Amino acid sequence: MNIFKRFSDILNSNLNSMLDKAEDPEKLVNMIIREMETTLFNVRSESAKTIANKKEMQRQLKDFESEVASWQKRAELALEKGRDDLAKQALEEKNRISLAIEAQSKEFGALESALEKLEHDISKLQLKLNEAIARRKAIVARHVTVRSSIQIRQKIAVIGIDDALNRFNRFEKRLDEMEAEVEAMDLGQNVSLSQQIDGLQADDELNKELYELKLKLKKAS
Repeated sequence: MNIFKRFSDILNSNLNSMLDKAEDPEKLVNMIIREMETTLFNVRSESAKTIANKKEMQRQLKDFESEVASWQKRAELALEKGRDDLAKQALEEKNRISLAIEAQSKEFGALESALEKLEHDISKLQLKLNEAIARRKAIVARHVTVRSSIQIRQKIAVIGIDDALNRFNRFEKRLDEMEAEVEAMDLGQNVSLSQQIDGLQADDELNKELYELKLKLKKAS
């Protein structure tokens, strides 16, 4: 018996439906806890019945053992009285009950194993229930966070945020290009001015050289 599989089967339809509809998370968690409590109650009831069956089987085994001992004594008494036929019948009855004891002992062993499994499952489910109750608020908060994240992503998908960012990046790149063009124009003006100044300096040197040449010619004449 797997009570956790059964518990899962009980929850699946309602749980999946509520998650799909994104209903109140606190309502969902409370529903899960109630289902766990109901399952725990049912399993404990089943365990109580199993314990009762175990006690009843123990009583039957004791009765059978008493009957075996009784038929053994009857067979011995019949032999003492020279009634082999009655002794044989008593032994047959004793053997029949012995076979019943053997069969019921096997059932008793299986019942004990099932009871141990039930007790283990009850303890495990009780721990899970205690954990769920203790973590109720945290679970609700996580569910709200997840729903908010999903809604945000849905809105992002609707407005096409990636496309908007791409357009913004293209616009920013165009601004960079325009600024570069302005800087290039300024750079061109600076070069032209520098060339003009260098030209003036070269002109001064030529005038100076021309003046010196005139003085030299004048002295020579």
